[in-house]
Amino acid sequence: MKLSKIIALLTLLLICNLNFGQVSVNVNIGTPPKWAPETPATVEYYYIPDVQAYYDIRQTQFIYFGNGKWKRSKNLPYAYRNYNLYSGYKVILNDYHGPSPYNYYKQHKVKYYKGYNGKPQKVKYYKNHDNGKHEGKEKHNKDNNGNGKHKN
Repeated sequence: MKLSKIIALLTLLLICNLNFGQVSVNVNIGTPPKWAPETPATVEYYYIPDVQAYYDIRQTQFIYFGNGKWKRSKNLPYAYRNYNLYSGYKVILNDYHGPSPYNYYKQHKVKYYKGYNGKPQKVKYYKNHDNGKHEGKEKHNKDNNGNGKHKN
């Protein structure tokens, strides 16, 4: 009887020890880009009305319609190579979770037309993102995806 209690106690201690030995790894998959508005962690997509495209936060890809089908790319289409993602409006799609936000494109295109400007958006990276300036004298030159180099 004592032996079975000792074995049970040792088994319990071993199980507890294994639980404390687990390692938690936090991988930053799906971090919104620097040009993105502050976004809840559950959001997967933005719709960008001015370019009629989506941005997949988790895959870090733009989704746009071209040559008769929806395409995914790390860059915007060539026609929008000079589009400023910092100043353009991004619609946060809170209500869609899945692989194909473009299934609702017709509704999004009507509701969020080119030039749409909803509630003011707060971008974490820039204090004043409308003109691409930092606070102070530093200017930021951006390519079509909001990447750029600093100049003094």
